[in-house]
Amino acid sequence: MKRAVILGGTGVLGRAIAGRLIRAGWAVDVTGRVGRKMPRDLAEAGARFIPSERQDNAALAEVLGSGADLLVDAVCFTEADARLLLPHLSDVTSSVMLSSKAVYVDAAGNHVNSDAAPRFEAPITEDGPTMKPGGGDYDSREGYGASKVAAENALLDSGHPVTVIRASKVHGEGAGRPREWMFVKRVLDNRPAVFLAHDGLGGDHTTAAVNTAALVERVSCMPGARILNSADPDAPNARQIAQTIARHLGHQWDEVLLDETAPEGLGDHPWDFRPPIILSTVASLELGYEPAGTYAETIPRQIDWLLATAALGTDPVAHDPFFGHFLDYRLEDKLINP
Repeated sequence: MKRAVILGGTGVLGRAIAGRLIRAGWAVDVTGRVGRKMPRDLAEAGARFIPSERQDNAALAEVLGSGADLLVDAVCFTEADARLLLPHLSDVTSSVMLSSKAVYVDAAGNHVNSDAAPRFEAPITEDGPTMKPGGGDYDSREGYGASKVAAENALLDSGHPVTVIRASKVHGEGAGRPREWMFVKRVLDNRPAVFLAHDGLGGDHTTAAVNTAALVERVSCMPGARILNSADPDAPNARQIAQTIARHLGHQWDEVLLDETAPEGLGDHPWDFRPPIILSTVASLELGYEPAGTYAETIPRQIDWLLATAALGTDPVAHDPFFGHFLDYRLEDKLINP
């Protein structure tokens, strides 16, 4: 039986990758700091949880033991993280580092975390320009992408068969920031209308965790040093996302498509990039990767998980102030009930 190790595998991507590999007959070990974060369905399916600190070299050596057929690093954020991993890769057949679209910059040097929104006029390919490699605080808007680039470079320059996978806006069960909640919550609150800035045409390519999992399984048997984008085969805009969610939940609302004259903040949503940001997945498809499904086919996993969480009386995003703005109905109510 082939063995896979997923470092930091209790999050949305690790969860999907582990599930896919288990169904394909792999033995899967998942590491993390806190055992209670291990998804129950993975444990019941046979995944083994190993409490381990990613930044501890001795812990890494213990986890990898005599080696692995596949290593997936979901928590490699900095060059230091990458270099800590290098001594252990000689006993790994194929390795994957999960990176991010946040590394890409447009012609003006702007990226998705810039104060000025980037403008990507065409689908972004893996050889597109990126932020300069850097260090500092990887948890900051400027430091995140720069730190990821530095980590990518350290692994790709190592001579080991490491595939860097750059995902976009990830969705799936266990998502740390399930952006679609802004529409799901509106349905649960029985909102009569959905307001969308810029006619709902803004877009930021979605990435189903199960699609990234399918890509990881494909590259597991094709070791090599490469960069691959991971995104859904379609690229829905905000209006299409809202329609997909409402349709899945059997909800009807009036669509209020706003233009530039709308009050500031009304109709804001997390996908409002214009032109839409789209990742090219041609390189992945040329390797024989087959997506698990389109956005509409895969987003129900996250919606149903959110509903189940809410049904338990738990706010699935209570920890994240990000949603406060998107769930503030006051501007909408002024128009609905003047």
